[in-house]
Amino acid sequence: MEKLEILKAWVEESKNIVFFGGAGVSTESGIPDFRGVDGLYHQKFDYPPERIISHSFYERDPAYFFRFYREKMLPLGFEPNITHRVLARWEQEGRLGAVVTQNIDGLHQKAGSRRVYELHGSVLRNYCTRCGKFYPAEFVRDAPGVPRCSCGGIVKPDVVLYEEGLDQQTIEKSVAAIAAADMLIVAGTSLTVYPAAGLVNYYRGSRLVLINRDETPYDRYANLVFHESLGDIFSQL
Repeated sequence: MEKLEILKAWVEESKNIVFFGGAGVSTESGIPDFRGVDGLYHQKFDYPPERIISHSFYERDPAYFFRFYREKMLPLGFEPNITHRVLARWEQEGRLGAVVTQNIDGLHQKAGSRRVYELHGSVLRNYCTRCGKFYPAEFVRDAPGVPRCSCGGIVKPDVVLYEEGLDQQTIEKSVAAIAAADMLIVAGTSLTVYPAAGLVNYYRGSRLVLINRDETPYDRYANLVFHESLGDIFSQL
């Protein structure tokens, strides 16, 4: 039986699939991957991107941070791709329990998914650091320089920067979902960024599926491995 046929059968039989995804899920919508050949790490800036999007850099030079953020990290105007749409359909059919994502673009929700745990936050949520007032992404995009609230506070994206901890409640919900899953599909992630990558260890079932163009440290533990594009696989599911 071919691997794809096995995957199809597992999807049909499953009642509680959890999908764990990384940047590779959104690259097929045109959003660049941090570490891909054309990703942020391969572009030229005054500082390494991981330093610019650190909490200490944001505190020290917010103007530079927001200039970089608007240009390279604010993925507005993109549309969900086949992977996002299939996952939303599975949720409606009652076979997908949750999406756990490392992405900050909100495309899973745009496709129709309701139970989405965003490990690294979302560019769509922005709050005043002084009074807590909410602002949409467009406000941050269109603001001159450092975006300021009507009270004068800085409007900060609800995105987890380097040196910042992940939201504990989001972690706990993700762990619970993965632990309860009858099938875990891990896709579009190198599984090298912790603590997010470590969440895979909470899966105790026998249907661990990895879909990623390159090898990952978890390939040897998976029950099915595909080194192909997500679009090619999900367009057949």
